[in-house]
Amino acid sequence: MEFLIPGTVHAIDRAEAERISNIFQSVFLTGDLALRQVADLTGLEPYAIQNWVKRGFLSPPQHKRYNMNQVCRILNINMLRSVLPMETICSLLGYINGHLDDTSDDVIRDTDLYFIFVRLAANVGKVVQHPDELEVWLTGALADYEEPIPGAKERVKQVLKIMLTAWAAAQLQRHAENMAQQLSMKKENDYE
Repeated sequence: MEFLIPGTVHAIDRAEAERISNIFQSVFLTGDLALRQVADLTGLEPYAIQNWVKRGFLSPPQHKRYNMNQVCRILNINMLRSVLPMETICSLLGYINGHLDDTSDDVIRDTDLYFIFVRLAANVGKVVQHPDELEVWLTGALADYEEPIPGAKERVKQVLKIMLTAWAAAQLQRHAENMAQQLSMKKENDYE
């Protein structure tokens, strides 16, 4: 079953979500990505990405190239921006990573946050059907995470829970819109 990789315009088989870090490693084999490559991956206009850098949502690219951590920050923002205001997204990311344009105060790397999120998002249908199990899944997903400061794991867990809820809401909204569009088309055909 096809799964749109969150924050991107590319789909993979849902089962492949478990290997998302390997998939990204292969994308970055030849080095960091140019702005055009990031835009192609995300579906964003280049000026939007540059604006996020200017606004301090992520650190500036080095030699006009974006590393995997920066790209994952862009993907984290991109997947949430249709359902949450930008200030809320920045507040969420700042809750776990302090100043967004400085990685020295991060309690989790954006790559790790994104890869954990993608693996959980691939199973979001199960989460929606069994919301009481979300806590168990989050605990399992963060089993190997080592806290750089006390309480960091709980912070990351809370942010992931919000991200998953927001992302699932966006998926349900798109599904409802598609259903309404199909109904509208059916109605038009019924009257012809």
